[in-house]
Amino acid sequence: MGSGPNGLVAAIELARAGRRVLLLEAAERFGGGLRSAELTLPGRVHDLGATVMAMALASPAMRGLGLEGRGPGQVEFVHPGVAAAHPLDDRPAVLVHRDAGRTREGLGADGAVWDATAGAAARAGFPLVDLLVKPLGPWRPDPRAFAAAARFGVAAALPATTFARRALRTVEGRAVFAGMAAHSVLDLRSPITTGYGLLLASLAHLVGWPLVKGGSQVLADALVARLRELGGEAVTGHRVRRLDELTGLGAETIVLDVTPRRFLEMAELPARYRRRLERYRYGPGVFKLDWALDGPVPWRDPAVAAAGTVHLGGTLEEIALSEAEVAAGRHSPRPYVLLTQPYAADPTRGGHTLWAYCHVPNGSPVDMTGAIEAQIERYAPGFRDRVLARHAMGPADLEAWNPNLVGGDIGGGLAGLRQFVNRPVWSPAPWRTPLPGVFLCSASTPPGGAVHGMGGWQAARLATRG
Repeated sequence: MGSGPNGLVAAIELARAGRRVLLLEAAERFGGGLRSAELTLPGRVHDLGATVMAMALASPAMRGLGLEGRGPGQVEFVHPGVAAAHPLDDRPAVLVHRDAGRTREGLGADGAVWDATAGAAARAGFPLVDLLVKPLGPWRPDPRAFAAAARFGVAAALPATTFARRALRTVEGRAVFAGMAAHSVLDLRSPITTGYGLLLASLAHLVGWPLVKGGSQVLADALVARLRELGGEAVTGHRVRRLDELTGLGAETIVLDVTPRRFLEMAELPARYRRRLERYRYGPGVFKLDWALDGPVPWRDPAVAAAGTVHLGGTLEEIALSEAEVAAGRHSPRPYVLLTQPYAADPTRGGHTLWAYCHVPNGSPVDMTGAIEAQIERYAPGFRDRVLARHAMGPADLEAWNPNLVGGDIGGGLAGLRQFVNRPVWSPAPWRTPLPGVFLCSASTPPGGAVHGMGGWQAARLATRG
C-alpha cells in the first residue's frame, strides 16, 4: 500500500521473488514523492517532491533495477554542469562539481580537507554507500568497505558546526559544508549532521546530482511499468483506511509505505508496540514555492546558472542560526533556502521552472514566500521581475497532498541520532511489525528519507524470507 519509492521497490522485489503483487495507491497518480504536475502555467512541469536523484543512482536497491531506457517516458538521468552552488555576499560562489579535483581547486586552503573527507568517501565507492544505507545489514564481507566506513564515521558523528570549525579554515569551505549538512533538517549543532553533509557531498562526486529528464514522475511511471512487466497489478484511486480491508482481500503479506501515525490509525496493535510508535517524533516541516519564470534566474555570480541545486543562506554562522531557530520552534527571518533550477539540466519541462523551500516548525501556518524570495533576491537582484506565476505549499498543503508528510516533514520523521536506527522502533528488523505478515517500508524506517527505495527493499527481503 502506497507507491512512493519505497512502496514501488517493495512491490517490484516481491514480484521478482515470484509473489503475486497488488499495489494500491490512494492518489490518482503513482509516485508519492516522485509526482510531477503543471503547478503554475500550462505546459510547465514541476516536481511536487523530489527532483535531485543522487540516491536513486547510488542506492543498491535502485541500481539493480536497470531503469534507464524503461517506462512510458524512458528514464534518462541528466546532469547539470555544476552539481551544487553556494552563493556568498562579498565573494564568488562556491561550486561543487562532479569532478572532485575541480571542487578541491575551487576551495583553496580547504581543498585538502574536502578531498580527505568527501573525496575519500566518493573514492570508496558503492561498497561504502551500501554500508551506510543498510545500517542494520545484511552486509557482504568487505574489509576495505568496513575500514572506509570506520574512517567516515569518525567525522560523521560530529555536529556539522564542530566539524566545520575544527577542520575548515575559510568562509567558503565552512559555508558550502553548512549548505550540505542542512539537508538533514536538523540543528547543525546536533550529532551526526556532519555525516549527512559528507554523504551528500561525496555523492556529488560518485554519481553526481542528476535530475530525471521530463520530471520525477517519469521515474515513478517506469517503476510501475517494471512491476507490471513482472506480472504485478497496480491500481490508483484506492484509499485503504483500515488494515482489515487488505486482509479481507486474502493478502498473505502486506507492506505499508506509511508513517507510524497512519499505521496507528489503520490497525489494532499490541499495547507496547503502540506506545513505542506514539513516541515517534516528526521533524520540522518545509514551506515550498514553485515558479514559472520568463528567463533564467539573474544570479549576481553567473557561474550559479549552471547549478542544478543552489544553497542560499550565506555563511556557516547564518545557516546554523537559521536551523537552530527552526529546531526551537521559531521562524527564521533569513532562512536557509534549498533551491533547484531544473532547466540547468533539462530543457524539456516547458520553460524556466524553479522550486525552493525553507524549513519551518512542524505544522507551521506561516507564509514564508516573502522570506524565501528575499533570500533569492539577495543573490539574484531582479529575480521577482522574472516571475510569471508562483505556487505555494505550506506544511498543511504538503500533508494534504501526501499524508506521509506529517506536518510538512518531508523526511518521514526527525533524523537525529536517536531515530537514526531507532526508526520507528529499536529492533534488529524494524520493518517487521508485531502483526503476522505485515511490514512497514516508508521513510520512517531505516535508512530514512530520500529516493533510494531501501526501506522497501528491506521489507520485501524480510517478507520473502518469512
